[in-house]
Amino acid sequence: MDLELNRRRALVTGSTAGIGYAIARGLAAEGAPVVITGRTQASIDGALARLRKELPKAVVEGIAADCATAEGAASVFARVTEVDILVNNLGIYGRMPFFDITDAEWQRYFEVNVLSGVRFARRYAPAMAKRGWGRILFVSSESGLNIPREMIHYGMSKTAQLAVSHGLAMELAGTGVTVNSLLPGPTRTENTDRLRAERAKAAGKTVAEIEADFFVNFRPTSILKRFTSAGEVANLAVYLCGAGASATTGAAMRADGGVVNQIM
Repeated sequence: MDLELNRRRALVTGSTAGIGYAIARGLAAEGAPVVITGRTQASIDGALARLRKELPKAVVEGIAADCATAEGAASVFARVTEVDILVNNLGIYGRMPFFDITDAEWQRYFEVNVLSGVRFARRYAPAMAKRGWGRILFVSSESGLNIPREMIHYGMSKTAQLAVSHGLAMELAGTGVTVNSLLPGPTRTENTDRLRAERAKAAGKTVAEIEADFFVNFRPTSILKRFTSAGEVANLAVYLCGAGASATTGAAMRADGGVVNQIM
């Protein structure tokens, strides 16, 4: 399938590693010029070098900015005035017992995971609508539907993303701009691999034992019974950004390995 992404400029926030990097790579492989963002110049340089090695013909550039802040977002807006595809991937997560979550942590998760995407969509969507074509994708999580007891603050922010995404899709009705959410499940990335290795060491177990325990005690509804790869999640994201997904909008599309135990 030709996704018709040649010359469709894409911006993927939080994209120097993990799912964001995989989405940026997938879009670039389809011919889209891609802008990636990360908090440090070193992370940008490393990701760009990797992309150019893997995809020698790719048109990619990077911006070092903290896109979770209004100031960081403004620095991106100053350099990237318009895009055809916006992927709001930037996000944070972490386990914390509910009674230990401070007001500041609740606010931080909302700022990073929700308001960052709001700012970027607010900036780029009007020009998309004026041109009559655009794709906006919020990378949410199955945790937005299955609120995890070990990180309720994270689940809250991912549910909020679903609300923003669906509401914005209705706001842009009839413009040719689609707005969707992507719901990954437990995914293997550089960061999650590191965290599991740390937990295994602390518990005196192997990583394989930690992973097996996860699907018994934390995500027992998983149908795959394994972690997905970032590339598997990116496959759906790239499709949603293409021409063939023109009738898909206002949707929450799952790449969760069947963790969400419901038909819809």
